[in-house]
Amino acid sequence: MILSEFIKPESVMIDLAAPSKNKLLASLSEQAGLALGLPVEDIYQAIHNREKLGSTGVGDGIAIPHAPVPGLEVPFGMVARLKKPVDFESVDDVPVDIVCLLLMPGQGSSPYLNVLACMARKLRSPKVVKSIRVAVLPDQVYTALCEEPA
Repeated sequence: MILSEFIKPESVMIDLAAPSKNKLLASLSEQAGLALGLPVEDIYQAIHNREKLGSTGVGDGIAIPHAPVPGLEVPFGMVARLKKPVDFESVDDVPVDIVCLLLMPGQGSSPYLNVLACMARKLRSPKVVKSIRVAVLPDQVYTALCEEPA
């Protein structure tokens, strides 16, 4: 799976201000709802329910909130670099400054797992993560994630 299949340049935000994990998830849900034409509450509830199972903060300041969303037909992704890191209850207790939201169609788990694995693999690359953190423009974040080799 190729990240550019579900993350578009217009789905990248830098210096997003969010005072808390819940406000961050609400903001991302709102942006995704606008982009997808789906109810914001459905998106927020799906992500919130997934977070109740355990934090999607994977460590090193990175979180990958993900969930199936009713009415979604194809995988959708957004990337945000935060203005200030927020506590995300991550596995290593490091505040999060890079968030990759992944929303999946409700049916079948194979494409879901492929998309999640693809994103996780890319974010394991120190080169990619550094490029995201020093980016000045959203296009630079997009290039780091979708075009640079890990």
